[in-house]
Amino acid sequence: MTFMFRARLRPFSFPKPRYPTHTRPFSRASGSNNNALGLTRRTAARVTVLTASSIFLASTIYADSNVELSTRPSFGSLVRAYAVFSICSVPSLVDASPKILATLSSIPGVRQITEAFVRVTFFDQFVGADTAEGAIPLLRSLRAANQGVLFAYSVEVDENEAIADALPYKRIVDEMLHCIDIAADFEASLAGKTVADGPHGRRTWVAVKMTALLPDAHALIALSSHITASRKALPSSSREAMVPFPGSAIIEDLDIILKSPSSDHSPLTPSQILSIRELYADLVRICTRATEKGVKLILDAEYSWYQPAIDALTLALMREFNSLKPTQGAGEVQPLIYQTFQCYYRRTPAQLALALEDARRNNYALGAKLVRGAYHPHELEAHKAGIEFDNTPHAVDVSRPSPSISPEPEPPVWTEKKDTDDTYNRCAAVLIKAVKDDVDRCAGRAARKADEVVGIDERKGWFTGLFGWTKDAMDTATSPVKEQMPSVPGIGVLFGTHNWDSSALVLKELVRNGLAVEDTRIEQGIKVRNETVERIAIGQLYGMTDDLTEWIVSRINSSTPFVIKYVPYGGLAQVMPYLCRRAIENKSVLGEGAAEHERQRAGQEIWKRILG
Repeated sequence: MTFMFRARLRPFSFPKPRYPTHTRPFSRASGSNNNALGLTRRTAARVTVLTASSIFLASTIYADSNVELSTRPSFGSLVRAYAVFSICSVPSLVDASPKILATLSSIPGVRQITEAFVRVTFFDQFVGADTAEGAIPLLRSLRAANQGVLFAYSVEVDENEAIADALPYKRIVDEMLHCIDIAADFEASLAGKTVADGPHGRRTWVAVKMTALLPDAHALIALSSHITASRKALPSSSREAMVPFPGSAIIEDLDIILKSPSSDHSPLTPSQILSIRELYADLVRICTRATEKGVKLILDAEYSWYQPAIDALTLALMREFNSLKPTQGAGEVQPLIYQTFQCYYRRTPAQLALALEDARRNNYALGAKLVRGAYHPHELEAHKAGIEFDNTPHAVDVSRPSPSISPEPEPPVWTEKKDTDDTYNRCAAVLIKAVKDDVDRCAGRAARKADEVVGIDERKGWFTGLFGWTKDAMDTATSPVKEQMPSVPGIGVLFGTHNWDSSALVLKELVRNGLAVEDTRIEQGIKVRNETVERIAIGQLYGMTDDLTEWIVSRINSSTPFVIKYVPYGGLAQVMPYLCRRAIENKSVLGEGAAEHERQRAGQEIWKRILG
């Protein structure tokens, strides 16, 4: 089987990254010394050099922020990338970055120096601009390079400081609406079209993070706890009951919020119920604006203790705003709302199958953003701390040290990276097959054989063996939506990945399923059909794995940008938490030598420029 898999990938050869790709467990960096930061003399020297180089960066890179990108990055951008990824190559320094920045920012005089250093390094590397309008030059530059944008106002809520003031969270809701307007206006300025002209070619989308949109994020944890507890009432034979934590959403999950009046017996407090009702109302406002403007929304995934509530809210919104009505016009954007599926969760194969089936049965378009996941170390630590606390005698008044709400002895995430990689690749194949079925439906062909379910191998039992499902049940989950639906997309997929193998697999599966054909005019290139590119895209973070982005872009011939860059924006003080968390969370992306590869790539290009 391995030989066959690699043989199929052979037409899409690509330059292997210059870092090891062997499989190993997720873990923190080992071999640290007694120093809390674990800094060696070499590391300290590197940081000293980088700090000195920031003087050069301040005079070159910040000026680049309003200059359009070219296929050849500026010298200042290369120096910035070298500095940033050199720091990211030191895991202990990355882990300590929140405390370091907090300490330095609290010292008068030093704060200004610290913020200036962060701005010309990490901010300019990973953040688009301070404002949505300020990011427009970058959006134009990316579109000129045949790349779309997933726009994100990157204000986050710390789970340890989840209670925010009323005004800031309402301002974030207003900023989401403003962000949608900017995205729509940008697309209109490129095409010279309005929303009424149709959705084709629109590649400026908006990401939404729910925890930032309500005053108390603990309300989501309370709702998630209630949903998790309610799973015990499901029949043991039901497929929903067999899905590992955080489970799979059902529409009844929100009954306590949208239908049941608050009472003394409610597991949620009246203020928590009111907070989530207000959140849902604000999400409806955001989705309504997106519908009017023709802008797709990606609802981000978060920690597992938020996820059951987020999944329930997302399901309700998809059923309302992604609804496929017989009277629906071909110019309407569908799917409007995308749910995020994190493949490091053990639940994801079963969750995805149920989502496909629910969309088919309830006549709505499924939007799916497939990612590996960004919170792996935190999930493992929180689960371990929660299990230890629950199994250890303690006083009644001792607070639980972990936010984890999983009732299961196993952690919600895979412990081996290989399991996450396998889950991602197999789910990607399932989604691409679902896209093929949808394209066939819209074309009136709907010719699908019962035994052609990509990614489901009964002999290996990847789905059926894990969850005891029959092949007939899986055929139902992945079958085309009903024929009376309009000829608009019934599914859309955003593959979020920085992995070379997964990216090559996506391109390979497009050709294998007839969604793209080989393009002999481009070396190892493929031409993606128009109906395919309206349903599938690949997404990557702005400022990361640009060589992979360029490799994909150079091999895709399509009427619309096939690659979308996730571009956050916000004021420096607002996005500092985002930058710290992004650095820590992306150790799974920058680990195993990836940050070192990025540093070396920038360094080699710098030497080429110097030596001519």
